[in-house]
Amino acid sequence: MNLPNIKEARKRTKNEVEHIYLEQEYDKNAFKNKKYFLRTYGCQMNVHDSEEIAARLESLGFESTDELEKANIIILNTCAIRENAHDKLYGFLGRCKHAKKLDDSIIIGICGCMAQEEGVVKELMKKHPYVDIVFGTHNIHELQDLILERNSKQNIRVYSCEGNVYENISYKRDSNIKAWVNIQYGCDKFCTYCIVPYTRGKQRSRKSKEIIKEVKDLVKDGYKEVTLLGQNVNAYGKDIEGELSFADLLQSVAETGIERVRFVTSHPWDFTDEMIDAIANNDNIMNYIHLPLQSGSDSILKKMGRRYTKNEYLELYNKIKGRVKDVAITTDIIVGFPNETEEDFLETLDVVNKCKFDGAFTFIYSPREGTPAATMEDSVDLKTKEDRLYKLNELINKYSLENNKKLEGKVVKVLVEGISEKDNNKVFGYTETMKLVNVTNAKEDIGNIIDVKIIEAKSFSLDGEKN
Repeated sequence: MNLPNIKEARKRTKNEVEHIYLEQEYDKNAFKNKKYFLRTYGCQMNVHDSEEIAARLESLGFESTDELEKANIIILNTCAIRENAHDKLYGFLGRCKHAKKLDDSIIIGICGCMAQEEGVVKELMKKHPYVDIVFGTHNIHELQDLILERNSKQNIRVYSCEGNVYENISYKRDSNIKAWVNIQYGCDKFCTYCIVPYTRGKQRSRKSKEIIKEVKDLVKDGYKEVTLLGQNVNAYGKDIEGELSFADLLQSVAETGIERVRFVTSHPWDFTDEMIDAIANNDNIMNYIHLPLQSGSDSILKKMGRRYTKNEYLELYNKIKGRVKDVAITTDIIVGFPNETEEDFLETLDVVNKCKFDGAFTFIYSPREGTPAATMEDSVDLKTKEDRLYKLNELINKYSLENNKKLEGKVVKVLVEGISEKDNNKVFGYTETMKLVNVTNAKEDIGNIIDVKIIEAKSFSLDGEKN
């Protein structure tokens, strides 16, 4: 077992990275007629990892099931960003333990970011002995071997020296309309509150020619939209000498002819003028940007290690707004960072009032063991933090509704993705600016981009009819 060493995380060098092309074949009848249950927690990267995990399970003959009780193997792909992610996992493990008692042949596996935390792995070994396999974010490609090698003992394979970038990966994609495309892994920013550099490792970019090839293949397969995915997506290429910049990669992806291009998640520190130009000059690069703020206070931003000031963020925001037509911008904000004062919080509200974001993911700070912020003493009580979150959300929701109201009566382009969960008579899809729309009279248009007239705007969605 090789567990992560947080103290060594900053010392890893770009020379460790190898680009490896996988050519693995397995007996597709090894687990024929067996079922797998796969549950995913966390971010888009975890969701895409699960698409790889599903493909690997099916390469052994497993078939997917949504019913835990029918599964022969259970894989839980975990998140480590916030404490409630841990709580959700441990709560669900109780159901898995019960299933194991009923059938001891069931294989239970834990993977993802929590598996990269040394304390979590030790707790799993001690308190949850019925867990059979544990693997990390750097060795998903070994899943088939872990299953085939399984014996009566726990098989734990977690690496801290990640280094490699794997190509030729197969995915069982959740959609045949839009697709995630990894362009880089890990992050070198080391924000003081963030566990990602320790669970996902240092930044490693894929080669641009492989990314373009993957997008071209998706175009051939009829996909309408790709989202370029990375922990710090616009730092792409900085770790490979002579590689394209992210702006140049965006341009190259746009030139494949894919109808829609998106990207997440970007860091303000790496957002260049060339990126803005690429978005502004290409109609198929969507005019939607997620630009995490985290705090509006210079003091808190410095403690977070964010590398920009409030004014620098506002300058970038206004530049994007001024150069990208009808752009929608969303953000991330943390309240209750250690020792956040009322003045610090009011600075955050000031930025929200100036930017009037289209939406935001908002959180109370959650300390992650092993990060610098987790060692900071904190004088702010939970009640104060909860009150601040409530005030922040009220303001965010106000501007979200105001922005959506501007679309009432207008005709927008919507990529229709499927039947609405709340109303089987409607379909849902997303505008170019990433706004959810529920549409009447358009079931025959699933998979197509259509014109929709917006009838009613709500805080978090729009209602429309096919135009």
